[in-house]
Amino acid sequence: MSQTVAAGAAHVAHAHHEELGFWRTYIFSTDHKMIGRQFLFMGLLMLIIGGLLAMMMRWQLAWPETAVPGLSAIPEPYMYEGIIPPQTYNALFTMHATIMIFFVVMPIMVGCYGNFLIPLMIGTRDMAFPLLNMLSFWVGAVAGVIMLASFLVPGGPAAAGWTGYATLSARAAYTGVDLGQDLWIISLLVLGISSLMGSINYITTIVNMRAPGMTYFRMPLTVWSLFITAILLLLALPVLTAALAMLLFDRTLGTSFFLPEGGGQPLLWQHMFWFFGHPEVYILVLPAMGVTSDLLSTFSRKPIFGYHAMAFSMIAIAFLSWIVWGHHMFVSGMNPLLGTAFMMTTMVIAVPSAIKVFNWLGTLWGGSIRLTSPMLFALGFVSNFLIGGLSGIFMASTPVDIFIHDTYYIVAHFHYVVAGIIFALFAAVYYWFPKMFSRMMSEPLGKIHFVLTYIFFNLTFFPMHFLGVGGHMRRIYNPMQYEFIQPMQDWNVFITVSALLLGLSQLPFLINFFWSLFAGKKAERNPWQANTLEWSAPTPPPHGNFEVQPTVYRGPYEYSSPEVKEDWLPQDKPLAKTAARAH
Repeated sequence: MSQTVAAGAAHVAHAHHEELGFWRTYIFSTDHKMIGRQFLFMGLLMLIIGGLLAMMMRWQLAWPETAVPGLSAIPEPYMYEGIIPPQTYNALFTMHATIMIFFVVMPIMVGCYGNFLIPLMIGTRDMAFPLLNMLSFWVGAVAGVIMLASFLVPGGPAAAGWTGYATLSARAAYTGVDLGQDLWIISLLVLGISSLMGSINYITTIVNMRAPGMTYFRMPLTVWSLFITAILLLLALPVLTAALAMLLFDRTLGTSFFLPEGGGQPLLWQHMFWFFGHPEVYILVLPAMGVTSDLLSTFSRKPIFGYHAMAFSMIAIAFLSWIVWGHHMFVSGMNPLLGTAFMMTTMVIAVPSAIKVFNWLGTLWGGSIRLTSPMLFALGFVSNFLIGGLSGIFMASTPVDIFIHDTYYIVAHFHYVVAGIIFALFAAVYYWFPKMFSRMMSEPLGKIHFVLTYIFFNLTFFPMHFLGVGGHMRRIYNPMQYEFIQPMQDWNVFITVSALLLGLSQLPFLINFFWSLFAGKKAERNPWQANTLEWSAPTPPPHGNFEVQPTVYRGPYEYSSPEVKEDWLPQDKPLAKTAARAH
């Protein structure tokens, strides 16, 4: 771990901690570790809901036609109604994507692990603003309740797509009842406030509260990724907030920011959404990259290859993410010269991502690799991210994108990049579960979970590339209504069966997670023999985190001397070693 010595003014934090009641300890806690656990449980609940919505959507696409009694006199193209009504299907893909992006990946990768890990990894007692931290969770939870409440209102939830394109979202639906879209907007506005609270806290904590000796370039890459993510959130969310506010005004106050009949510009919404939306992709991906980097280092028994290059590549990704949003709009009628500029910047942003992949391979090369459950999921993230990155190169080319835009090729690419983050999410859960809950998860169940998830994930999403190249549009309710798609319908059935099996593959994880909470093997202080600072804290970490204030004298990826490389490997009892050094 990041090696430490006892500071002169060390104190035993938990010895003077005032005992708190149930509500202050578990519900309205200001302890960053409990808030991290709260974000984790909220995200896992939303993961179940979002996954079930996807299963329903895929069922409709595989078996879209059922005869409706009494409609035999209606011409054949119109005599079939799907198992799920068309408006409901539109709501399914809208809410599935919204929940998975904003209420699963962000709360777990940014909310949970940002809260739990940042103070522990930089050697401080808590976040800079504990009360603001508590509010960030509860404001986010209110946003989730508002989003789920949209299922209960007349007309159902939002159905304009997760991107909320105007004019679909800027005026009432054809039913005349569209309160669900208003709740969708309000929920994301509230969630933005929650995320801004968190990002301010993360940035302030990392800048001002690092332990003595913890320089920026001694921080673990997980902390680097969360630091950059917080900066992106702080800059990107106001743009989305402004766009959502204007959209809500169009719907409720009679303005015309995005409505053409009042002089508005529907394309303005696309520009504002994607100016937020592309940094948002890296808000989701960067924490996964940081977690993966630390796990590959730990389970390869090697320092990360090219630490400085990894940190600077994340900085480069963050900078370039602001100048590529137009590649989502190649078919919007933009000037071809402008499209060429976005095409070039999109290709350039692949370079720092490629640096990360090669450095991960360099870390694995020659390492003493241990295929634990966290390591398997980290490797799964790397392979899926690589597939998603390679497919993205095709979409960076304007002529190719014109053909595959809004087809299932885009769905495949998006899921390999963004849904592939689920592998890093599971890797983080398996890896830090012992420090969060003081118990170990079952390794056999974890490996079963990985094998099933990896197989069925690829069987679900890889064939979508074939559908996309064949011209299969996304967001269509009944593929059988299109003659040129009918020969490809067997692929839809195959994908749906794979998706259902992918959903069932999560049962071993749920059993493992909740069983281990109560009956898992008691965790040691450092069960993975890891090399970052959080593992020097007791298990579970007390209030204040550390028994003594750590002072860092080298980073987690540094040797203490060039001659003794074995010194990188941690000791079984690091705190005894720390105490000996202090004496």
